[in-house]
Amino acid sequence: MGALGPVVADASPELPGITAQDLLAKVQTAEVDGLSGTVRSATDLGLPALPGVDGGSQIPDLLTGEHTARVAFAGPDKARVAVLDEMAERVWTTDGKTAWAYDSAEREAVKVTLPARPATPARPKVAPEHEAYDPQAVAKKFLAQIDPTTKVEVTGTESVAGRDAYKLRLVPRTGKTTVGSVTLAIDSKTWVPLEVTVLPRTGKDPAVQLGFSSVSFDVPAASTFAFTPPKGVAVTEKKLPAITPKKADPAKPGAPKALPKTDPKKAADRPTVIGQGWESIVVLRDVKLPRGNAALDQLLANARTVQGSWGSGKILTSKMVSVLITDDGRVLTGLVTADTLAAAAPLAPR
Repeated sequence: MGALGPVVADASPELPGITAQDLLAKVQTAEVDGLSGTVRSATDLGLPALPGVDGGSQIPDLLTGEHTARVAFAGPDKARVAVLDEMAERVWTTDGKTAWAYDSAEREAVKVTLPARPATPARPKVAPEHEAYDPQAVAKKFLAQIDPTTKVEVTGTESVAGRDAYKLRLVPRTGKTTVGSVTLAIDSKTWVPLEVTVLPRTGKDPAVQLGFSSVSFDVPAASTFAFTPPKGVAVTEKKLPAITPKKADPAKPGAPKALPKTDPKKAADRPTVIGQGWESIVVLRDVKLPRGNAALDQLLANARTVQGSWGSGKILTSKMVSVLITDDGRVLTGLVTADTLAAAAPLAPR
């Protein structure tokens, strides 16, 4: 665990003092039966989008600019996220038996029949785009980065969405990350993160600010998670295969186990993470960049060229994100410095 700061004092609003260690323990185990509210986000990572490239990082990079979403969760298997775009709405919802994805701009909806589960998860599996509007989920991603080099401290209190909250700040002590600090506003009653603010190592303006503008911890009604597509919307239906419980391994104790077979093509489609904590880097393989794209061509032409025993490529940098595009179709990205990214290139799978 990282270095823990002092007990909070003389904060407003007035709340009982709490150590960073105790607050960290409470937020890491916080669970509520349900909640609903409006989430607002403002993201400025300082890097232009790369046409035709999808990826991920500690911060869900599917968000840019300012957005508003209405969210609701109930129990272990019900969730709804409705992103309110300009003149449009995108909805993802599940009641535990059926999941819907709807895009009002495209006039399309996908209905997925979910298999029965032998054991329910702690919270329904949410796509990264929708998880990006859940302050608790985003906060957990940063809490997972805590290591012995992280300074953890309580820096005061504040009011978020009309609720009293403690401010828990994480400060990386490694110079290899572009993250200056992450501040979590922790609800003083439920211990659920209400807001996440990420500051870059350079500059004073937040790179990411995600939080509730209104929130209720009452359990939403079951009808909240139902969905009826509007008239005229094209609906595609899918059914996920049933989940088969794993059978006990009949092998004798001490006997070597056969490694599972992996489809090389499917493995190449999945991102790989190298490094740990604040120095984590996501690697994508077999990325095909669009040809003849003027914006991308100009971006790469002005980018720094790096090379080594692993090959060569171009590095794009911003105040928060660094991206290395190799000549052999790999893309490395992370909240790390350009030099850290280049040093990790020999470790990236081909």
